[in-house]
Amino acid sequence: MLKLGFVSAILADFSFEHVISFASNHGFDCVEVMCWPSDNADNRRYAGVTHLDVSGLTDKRVADLKHTLREARIFISALGYYPNPLDPDATKAAFYVEHIKEVIRGAARLRVPVVNTFVGRDPSRSIADNLKVFADVWPGIVKVAEEHHVKIGIENCPMFFTDDEWPGGKNLAISPAVWDRMFEIIPSPLFGLNYDPSHLIWQMMDEVKPIYQYRNRLHHIHLKDAKLYRDKLDRVGIMANPLEYHSPKLPGLGDVNWRAFFAALTDVRYRGPVVIEVEDKAYEGDVNDVKSAILTSRNYLRQFLAYD
Repeated sequence: MLKLGFVSAILADFSFEHVISFASNHGFDCVEVMCWPSDNADNRRYAGVTHLDVSGLTDKRVADLKHTLREARIFISALGYYPNPLDPDATKAAFYVEHIKEVIRGAARLRVPVVNTFVGRDPSRSIADNLKVFADVWPGIVKVAEEHHVKIGIENCPMFFTDDEWPGGKNLAISPAVWDRMFEIIPSPLFGLNYDPSHLIWQMMDEVKPIYQYRNRLHHIHLKDAKLYRDKLDRVGIMANPLEYHSPKLPGLGDVNWRAFFAALTDVRYRGPVVIEVEDKAYEGDVNDVKSAILTSRNYLRQFLAYD
């Protein structure tokens, strides 16, 4: 039913082939593969990782990639690229938009069904103002996805973790209220969610209800947890930088109700990939910590998945 994978960003120093080999050797079904431009300058944590350079997809490279996947019995759940295509810097925004389109074309060549990304946002402007820019920018991106029969999964991460993202964050798709407006503006069924429950935890929202409410828009699932520290929240309040009162955690080490979460996925007959996203600072000491994080997450999540 559900196919377990992980996001390749956590193995930033591994080659594509090494990532796929690791997945195969440790009982995974799939990998979300990071596709940042190979000459990018993004130093944000977990960004700027290029396991697959879509600009260099020659026929031979495509054939080689498919061979590697077949031999390992692993599939690519999605191609991932998470910039800010609504950046207030028009030159940067245009570059991000064009590379998203390039990733979509790459996904089509590799027969990968989904491209995961952010909607983007100008953090200094209101949701209403950003929706106007979204209405100008995103129909063109979705048109490319429709032409190539590739789904787009928008992750619901507010992208408010650092001071340069203050006060509104760098991703508009933060809540069901915003998703509704996005889907009204772009009703295409190929435009949907890469749903991550952890971001609703620190926003004090129900992380399970949206699975039922947006069952037809669930194109991809991220499995990440979040721990809310109530004593810290009581001191700084919700207007503080969110990392002052919460921390991303491995699945099972935070506050997501995973039993209810997986019950909801099965209730709505979700049959797509469920992919571990590791952003737990407690597991960043060295490469062995990173591997341990992936495998610890796998071990916890297997109770909800069918294995021979």
